[in-house]
Amino acid sequence: MGRLHKRRDSTRPAPAIARADQTRNLQALDGAATMERRRRTSRLTALLAFSLAVLLLVPSTTAAESAKAIDASRSQRLELPDSLVGPDGPESVAIDAHGGGPYVSVADGRVLRWGGAGAGWATYAYSPSYAENGCAAPSELPPVARESSCGRPLGLLFHRGSGDLYISDAYMGLMRVGPGGGEATVLATEAGGAPLRFTNGVDVDQVTGDVYFTDTDSSETYRRSQHRMVTATGDSTGRIMRYDPRANRVTVLQSGVTYPNGIAISADRTHLIVALTGPCKLMRYWLQGPKAGTSELFADLPGYPDNVRPDGKGGYWVALHREKYEFPFGVNKHLVAIGIGAEGEKLQEMKGPKNVRPTELVETRDDKIYMGSVELTYVGIIST
Repeated sequence: MGRLHKRRDSTRPAPAIARADQTRNLQALDGAATMERRRRTSRLTALLAFSLAVLLLVPSTTAAESAKAIDASRSQRLELPDSLVGPDGPESVAIDAHGGGPYVSVADGRVLRWGGAGAGWATYAYSPSYAENGCAAPSELPPVARESSCGRPLGLLFHRGSGDLYISDAYMGLMRVGPGGGEATVLATEAGGAPLRFTNGVDVDQVTGDVYFTDTDSSETYRRSQHRMVTATGDSTGRIMRYDPRANRVTVLQSGVTYPNGIAISADRTHLIVALTGPCKLMRYWLQGPKAGTSELFADLPGYPDNVRPDGKGGYWVALHREKYEFPFGVNKHLVAIGIGAEGEKLQEMKGPKNVRPTELVETRDDKIYMGSVELTYVGIIST
């Protein structure tokens, strides 16, 4: 008999070919699974990055948040006179040694005094140029032109012993008016051979009578009306100065400062606290001790600070003109101010409506806080 031959089934792959096909199929499946894992990892990484960014941008929980936040939206209002057109202040608020006032600085160049519900507001002080340029009369000049000729007082502070009111005017320099008010005397228009081009914050050592003040931009580039450019460009030509009323002399304590704004002397008189608007920080400048003549970071802030004022308890109230990070999707805290302790710790938050952007807060002995803002037509009174 002939040898029987098995007939090969051409429809079935040879074992080697089948194994190769299986390997390729497994590799394809493994590649698809790997791609899917990569896509999932990429999505997870993006989600984690977004969450981390939000966590980094939103201020972390601090002692300030654990304390009950003050609600500035429930403030009382002292409306400015109807004769002031548009939001003309009040940039700064001051209380005299007898608890009188408030006194406020407004955009037409005057300092006004509140005399109570019956008397209302009255002119308390003005610069020499206010009278010379007829600033009391109605004018069709644009606000920028008007304030450069009539003055724009930004900082106010009383020396309680003498009753003198010191005024830092963005255009006129450092001025003083005696008890009873009237036309102010210009004390300084330059320091260290350079003109005062953007005089801003002011405070007074109540023991010595020395006056500390800031010049936000000593270059010839920007004036007060261009303050946003000072922030945008990171201009660092600002200065911190001291005026000695006994010698009638101004001394530059530190130059090359980035947007120095408000200024306050510490309760123990050993140092100054200076608000740096663009960097969103507070700086400490030492007046006494082994660090005298040097400066250092005092506190990082969650917003752009304007004026800084002692709270009467060793700390400070810092007005925040705007939050550092403002989101369009509802996580904003609407901070308008923050309370800072004597060592830079955050103690208290103040929140308010979106349209409230304060420039100064002054706390009084009767637990009231007066709030000023360059964009509002009233002084806010907040009960703590």
